[in-house]
Amino acid sequence: MSPPSTDRLTPKIASQFARIALGHVTREYPNKLDHVLDGDADALGPKALHPIFYGSFDWHSCVHGYWLLASLLRRHPELPEAAAIRRLFDHHLTPQMVAGELHYLQRPSARGFERPYGWGWLLALQAELLLHDNHRWAAALRPLAEAFADRFRAFLPNAVYPIRTGVHSSTAFALTISHDYAVRAGDTTLLEQFRGKVRDWYLADRDAPAWEPSLDDFLSPTLVEAECVRRYLPADEFRAWLADFLPRAAEEQPAALFSPAVVSDRTDGKIAHLDGLNLSRAWCWRGIAAALPDAEPMAIAAEGAAQRHLAASLPHVAGDYMGEHWLASFALLALTAGD
Repeated sequence: MSPPSTDRLTPKIASQFARIALGHVTREYPNKLDHVLDGDADALGPKALHPIFYGSFDWHSCVHGYWLLASLLRRHPELPEAAAIRRLFDHHLTPQMVAGELHYLQRPSARGFERPYGWGWLLALQAELLLHDNHRWAAALRPLAEAFADRFRAFLPNAVYPIRTGVHSSTAFALTISHDYAVRAGDTTLLEQFRGKVRDWYLADRDAPAWEPSLDDFLSPTLVEAECVRRYLPADEFRAWLADFLPRAAEEQPAALFSPAVVSDRTDGKIAHLDGLNLSRAWCWRGIAAALPDAEPMAIAAEGAAQRHLAASLPHVAGDYMGEHWLASFALLALTAGD
C-alpha cells in the first residue's frame, strides 16, 4: 500500500482496504485452525468446519474481514468494490450458512472456541450489519450473534479476574468491541453485565506502569483498558478515572505509550503483530482524545501520539500475508475513531 496522505478514511483508502479484504476472506489456505479433534472424523478442513468464516488465515480474522467490508460499504456505498461485497454477503450471510457455523459451536469441545477475541469481533460484525439498509444480512447472522452473546453471559460470572494481555485473550478489547452490539441490539442485560465487569476489573487501577510492548503484542494492555473504560463510564467519571490511571500523560509519560513500536520482520506472523499494536494504539489514543476538551494538554498529547503511530504502520497494511490478512481492520478502527 502506498504511504497515506491523510490520517482519516478516504474513498481511495477505503477501496484499497476493500480489495485487500476481498482477496482473503474466501482464501482458505494457509489456515491456522482453533479446533479440538475429538476423533478421526473431526479431521476436517476450514471450509468443511466453517461455511462462512473459513478464510483469512484464521476464523477471527475472517470475521473482522467481513466487519471491515461491511463498514466500508456503509461508509462508502459508491466504492468500485461495492457490488463484489454485496455478492459476497448475499452468498455467505444466509440462514443455511449461519446454521453451519452454529453447528460447530454445539460441539462440547468448542466451549472455549475463540474466547473472547472472536466472540467480540462476531458481535462487532453484527453491530455493523444492524446499521445497514439491507436487513437480510443482520437477520441471517442474528442467531450466531445471540449464541456468542449467550457465551459472554455464561462466561463473565466466572471471570473473577481480567486478562491483561496485548493479544487475543484481552478481556478489555473483547468488551470494547462488543459494546456497540449490546447497544444496537437492545440487549440491556448484556450491556449492564459488561458494565459491571468493567467496574469490577478496572476501576481501582491507578498510575499504569505501561511495561510494554511485548514482542507479540497487537494491543496495548494499558490503552485498550482505557478505551474499554471509556465506552462504559459516563464522561465525567471516565475523565476522573483517566487522570488517576495515566496521571502524567500530558507530559507524554509513560514514554513507551507515545513511541511507535519497531517492527523488525514483517514476514514473521508474531513480530508483524507490532504493526497492529501501532494501529490499535492510534485507535485508543483517538478515543481518549475525543473524550477530553480539545485544548486540554492530554488531548493534544493523545492526538499527536495517534498520528505518529498511524504514520509508522499504515503504509504496511499490505505487502506480506502475515499482516495483510488482518491489519486493515485495525487501520480502519484508527482512521474512523471518533466518527
